[in-house]
Amino acid sequence: MSDWPFPPPIKPMKAKVRETPPEPPGWWYEPKWDGFRAVAWGSATPRLDSRNGRPLGRYFPELVPALERLPTGTVVDSEVVVVVDDVTQFDVLQMRIHPAKSRVEMLAEQTPAELVAFDLLADAGEDLRDRPYLERRERLEALFADIGHPWHLTPVTGDFEEAGRWFVEYEHAGCDGIICKREDEPYREDKRTWIKWKHRRDCDCVVGGYRVHKDGDKIGSILLGLYNDAGELHFIGHCSGFSDHDRVELLARFSELRSDESFGGGEWTRTPGAESRWSAGKSLDWIPVTPGVVVEVSYDQLEGGRFRHATRFERWRPDKAPEECTMDQLQRPEGVGFSDVVL
Repeated sequence: MSDWPFPPPIKPMKAKVRETPPEPPGWWYEPKWDGFRAVAWGSATPRLDSRNGRPLGRYFPELVPALERLPTGTVVDSEVVVVVDDVTQFDVLQMRIHPAKSRVEMLAEQTPAELVAFDLLADAGEDLRDRPYLERRERLEALFADIGHPWHLTPVTGDFEEAGRWFVEYEHAGCDGIICKREDEPYREDKRTWIKWKHRRDCDCVVGGYRVHKDGDKIGSILLGLYNDAGELHFIGHCSGFSDHDRVELLARFSELRSDESFGGGEWTRTPGAESRWSAGKSLDWIPVTPGVVVEVSYDQLEGGRFRHATRFERWRPDKAPEECTMDQLQRPEGVGFSDVVL
């Protein structure tokens, strides 16, 4: 007989992205951490599953003792994070997914992962998925009162003004938004009924290249750059949100601007990367163009010297000179550290 009241794996509850949050009454707010979503299953043989139900345990052997401290039959919705200099670092976390056991073990020692709990699906064999969020939260706080590192508990508030402060002050620590939950809502597997309140900022970028769509007759994405202090074009991300009609026209437009080089190759510049284990076999070949076309995009988050996610196209900027598109447009968050936020 299973240790849990329902069989693994499950598909975790999801959130819809919004740029404005829902307001009380009836809503509660949690920081959203920039890591790997993970469902932890407490048992004599514990497991840690990704949001897609794939086992994560082999990549994070240092977390096994933390999983073993969960009571048998307990299921926790959580986030795996790697914290460096008191800030979560997604790039470092990505490096942990590696096929070589020796490298996994080395990185487990050098950059150990931690767990942030935010919901409780089962408590010592009792199924809590039909219970309202606030009851699950109370049970989660009781469970984690004495479990300790590397487990953390994300904070929660029903105060809308406090949530607004968190939205600004916690971004520096690795919070990439606020999750908004209805106090009376049960846990709905694979349903997108939570709200994710995310940052949105504008930036004018220079088009430095493009990738051709897999169909071959249109643009797949445009590659974006900003000039650094040395006057070199630094690759910062991409944009791909165009209609099929526009993609065909853009391919014709940018084909006329093809060049031998665009992005700088200096010490402080970044250029579009080669294929990696994250590209799932997708070709990342790109074609440079003469820097001259300026586009306004919006973005949600920075990761080092790049946009963390794909940007959203806003408009073309023929009125703006490329050399005006510099790195100093970027808003780098300031605030408290990870350890100042989690419980």
